Amino acid sequence: MISKNKGFTLIELLVVIAIIGILSSVVLASLNTARSKGQNAKVKAQMAGLRGAAEIYYDTNQSYATTAVTGTACASVAATLLADTGVRSYLDGMPNGVTEKCYATTGSTGGYSVATSLIVAEGTNNAWCVDSTGKSKAISDTTALVAVTCP
Repeated sequence: MISKNKGFTLIELLVVIAIIGILSSVVLASLNTARSKGQNAKVKAQMAGLRGAAEIYYDTNQSYATTAVTGTACASVAATLLADTGVRSYLDGMPNGVTEKCYATTGSTGGYSVATSLIVAEGTNNAWCVDSTGKSKAISDTTALVAVTCP
């Protein structure tokens, strides 16, 4: 009687395992990129919500601030839109690891601007900015924000 061994050789099994490992590393790298872009989308959505909440604050108070805010880290400053719970909720809902910079001027002709860093750079832009003129755009960095309008 002739007996034949059926099955795979050790080399064949190692090659298949190596191919599976390479493919899984490519998939995991793509997932990390997608996750980071999703965090950027969250930053932009939070900033859009903040802009709406700031306009509601202005409509109620006829001013964005009674105390000027110049380039702070968006801490809750009394008598400004940054202390308003509606606006504050959007800043507090940002993903971990973002930095923020805020400006606000006083009076009915005043304005505001808020910039937050992005999780992953989009080209040469590392931050997102919104302001009282309606701008919502990418900027090079939060340090580029130096006034109540986005650069």
